[in-house]
Amino acid sequence: MREAITNLPWKLPDAGRLKTLVARIKETSRLMVGIPDYDRYVEHMSANHPEQPIMSYREFFDNRQQARYGKGMKRCC
Repeated sequence: MREAITNLPWKLPDAGRLKTLVARIKETSRLMVGIPDYDRYVEHMSANHPEQPIMSYREFFDNRQQARYGKGMKRCC
């Protein structure tokens, strides 16, 4: 089994790059279905706006839903 892994026609990525790739795929998938990234928001606010309070996860989620959908669902019919 070990020989099959070493005889690949391409080079396996190192663990750090693979971890980054998986994280990016997860982030992209979540953004595609509308799930915002709270951890990234907290990092951004801490680094760039330390004087402003950080919303709780629930507040953040509600804020992102409001920004995406507005004051309720708009129907076409």
